[in-house]
Amino acid sequence: MNKFSYLNNSGGAFIEELYLKYQQDPASVDSSWRKFFEGYDLGSQNEAVVVPSNDKEVAVMKLIDSYRARGHLIAETNPILKRRVHKADLELAYFGLSEADLETEFEVGHEIHIGRSTLRNILAHLRKTYCCSVGAEYRYIPEPEIRNWINREMEPNANDPRLSREEKLGILKKLAQSTGFENFLQKKYGTQKRFSLEGGESFIPGLHTIVQEGAKLGIKEFVMGMAHRGRLNVLVTIFEKSYHNIFSEFDGVILPDDVSGDGDVKYHKGHSVDIKSEDGHPVHLSLVANPSHLEAVNPLVHGSVRAKGEMLYGNDFKKIIPIIIHGDAAISGQGVNYEVANMSKLEGYSTGGAIHLVINNQVGFTAGFRETRSSLYCTDIAKINNSPVFHVMGDDPEAVVHVCKLAILIRQKFAIDVYIDVVCYRRYGHNEGDEPRFTQPLMYKRIADHPSVLEIYIKKMLAEGVITAEEADRVVEDFDKMLQEELKSAREKPKVDVSFLKRQWKGLRQSKDEDFYQSPETGTSQDSLDKIAQALCRSPENFSVFPKMEKITQKRWQNYSENKIVDWAMAELLAYGSLMLENIPVRVSGQDSRRGTFGHRHAVFVDFENENIHIPLNHIEENQASLQIYNSHLSEYGVLGFEYGYSLALPSTLVIWEAQFGDFVNGAQIILDQFISSSESKWQRMSGIVLLLPHGYEGQGPEHSSARITRFIGLCAENNMYLINATTPANFYHALRRQIKSVFRKPLVVMSPKSLLRHPLMYSPIEDFTKGRFLEILDETQLETKSVKRLLLCSGKVYYELLEMREKEEIKDIAIVRIEQFYPIPKAQDEELLKKYAKVKSVAWVQEEAINMGAWDFIRKRFEKFPNLEVVARRESASPATGSMQRHLQEQEGLLKRALTL
Repeated sequence: MNKFSYLNNSGGAFIEELYLKYQQDPASVDSSWRKFFEGYDLGSQNEAVVVPSNDKEVAVMKLIDSYRARGHLIAETNPILKRRVHKADLELAYFGLSEADLETEFEVGHEIHIGRSTLRNILAHLRKTYCCSVGAEYRYIPEPEIRNWINREMEPNANDPRLSREEKLGILKKLAQSTGFENFLQKKYGTQKRFSLEGGESFIPGLHTIVQEGAKLGIKEFVMGMAHRGRLNVLVTIFEKSYHNIFSEFDGVILPDDVSGDGDVKYHKGHSVDIKSEDGHPVHLSLVANPSHLEAVNPLVHGSVRAKGEMLYGNDFKKIIPIIIHGDAAISGQGVNYEVANMSKLEGYSTGGAIHLVINNQVGFTAGFRETRSSLYCTDIAKINNSPVFHVMGDDPEAVVHVCKLAILIRQKFAIDVYIDVVCYRRYGHNEGDEPRFTQPLMYKRIADHPSVLEIYIKKMLAEGVITAEEADRVVEDFDKMLQEELKSAREKPKVDVSFLKRQWKGLRQSKDEDFYQSPETGTSQDSLDKIAQALCRSPENFSVFPKMEKITQKRWQNYSENKIVDWAMAELLAYGSLMLENIPVRVSGQDSRRGTFGHRHAVFVDFENENIHIPLNHIEENQASLQIYNSHLSEYGVLGFEYGYSLALPSTLVIWEAQFGDFVNGAQIILDQFISSSESKWQRMSGIVLLLPHGYEGQGPEHSSARITRFIGLCAENNMYLINATTPANFYHALRRQIKSVFRKPLVVMSPKSLLRHPLMYSPIEDFTKGRFLEILDETQLETKSVKRLLLCSGKVYYELLEMREKEEIKDIAIVRIEQFYPIPKAQDEELLKKYAKVKSVAWVQEEAINMGAWDFIRKRFEKFPNLEVVARRESASPATGSMQRHLQEQEGLLKRALTL
């Protein structure tokens, strides 16, 4: 039976639910209810029930709680469209109240900080707080401390910003800048795309407020990601990029003469700058370069913030904050947002909370909001992490500024994400040359007659007596005059600045062609290797090592100390340790990366009794750098983007992302195409990120065989990345160390092994680690050149299979050469190879892939000087590999036999 059935029908069930919450956690209910339930419990103990003296107090409390929870459904946040009708259940009758109660005073007015008050006043206060220019969603947050804090911040002043005259003039200035800039561009460059902010200009004073208030709270750096809508406006009004530069870009200047690359359109470019806040606090601002692929930049921003937060701010994420600026259709439509949201509380990926600002112009290209989502709000992804959302009227810049202040306070106090949904509109089509009335004629009829945000705000300020009409005109005219002068200067002396190789990048440079003639020396001293090997094979006292793990470490130590050989996994860990002893941090992430998909790495020991962890490489010696290695959540797009962003921020850290299987990188193709392969050419941004992509045909089926090397070859140009398929542990070791020892940074894509990890020939002698460099080509070592009648070129696992069959068949006249590096092409080594085997009449490229896949087309062009070059490959196929083990073995044997037949 309901304990509170003596109350009215609706109230009993409501209070029963509250009482259950109170029993679980007294702090989870509001203070007035806490006192009530304390009295109820005390009365129950004395075998007497305490009944509220006035059950309508309970009804009004329910009303208050409902406005907090559902007032956003009827908030007046849309500047141009009538809101859809939502059943908010806020009518008086729903709570057993009526108009007859409006003049009755209720004690629960104290709950909303207005004291004992009439129901009429309570209603007016609630409507002003929750149903005017701000609609707040936050009552689903499980932590009562956060909910109560938001109550206390919004309710005393009923969400009235109560700004000073100076603050209002500051808003006016920013609106004049953002509006004047767009108007000026429309007049001077009306035929060029710029993706105008018009209709959403109040976003600028809001973003400005976040930076200024954040600086007061001790934030030293803001890292931002946004798409093209309003980007140019943000660059000049927030990042203080010169109008001179912007106008030069509109006039066709892309890059300075001394900077290489193809450049990009002006509304994709990034920027970084040191500024001082209005209170004199130094602040660094970074806007990450972004392609047209919406939301793709978001994981990069988080990765960059994570890196800087760790290394520059001592893991104090109150000093650095990510700001993500979304479009309404994109935030709800792009799946990467879920992947990033799911990272926010994970070890190794959290950034202390982000501010999300949505420029909600209620249309995505030509699709209306009813076509772009199934959810009520575009921001409903916030509920994944129980983040608060503030929906705000875009025509009310003071309300926008108010919620931006709230957002930065919440983030700093509670380290959670906060979403701000600025409901506005788009003055033009998707771009300025697009005609929106084809698809939204009614919306754009309203927009055509709708005054700008600046006009609305000036009218408000005039009515309040804050400024005179003459002062308002002067603000607008002075700004326009300044723009005219900047345009004149830009056309007299065009100039574009490119900001790169500063801060953490000092000491590095862009690469030159001669850098790829030969890899640098990357050996390590024997003493260092010994220290690392010892650390890898020991565990702390009172640490229960899994028996199988004990055998693995014993085998590692035996191979290293007695046999003087190193396998692939040990070589990888030695590379990490050697860099760490040189004060170079290492970060590795991916699915199963701590153990390794194939149970080979074991970079982390797990106590067999209590699951405590031990990372051996972090215990080589004192004052060494650290290894961070994380099992990521099941995401490729988001996690690779995160790690790439991390690598952009810290070029002095070796950053590695590992796919569980090589073809899983398919899910991150946007990161590969738009960032990793092209960012240096487009945006002059280098990265030394390493991708480990397990690759090789072993009968595991279409999805676990190929990392699709063809796709990567298609991305290679202008020495933009390394692409290798190393076949010895030592060569892999040197490739990893080359990433840091070079004076520039290039991504490294590794076709990493699977079955070869335990191949009996997959060892390198220790002396190969103490000296030498990465070898782009591994020549035949067992045959004399004069005896060679056929030359096989190959890469990866198939080499060992060819070698095994050659020995089995006792073939003495077929040489096997390994192409360890596909790109950049090692021209000098290629010439040596061509010269050495110039008289060999039969030359073949051997690949496991189908003839329409793999590296054949690339190799044919690279070695076109071999006149009779042929290919040995599987037949043309739409699928990477067969799903039948029997058929795989038949195909593989046939391929090897064809290759080894003269």
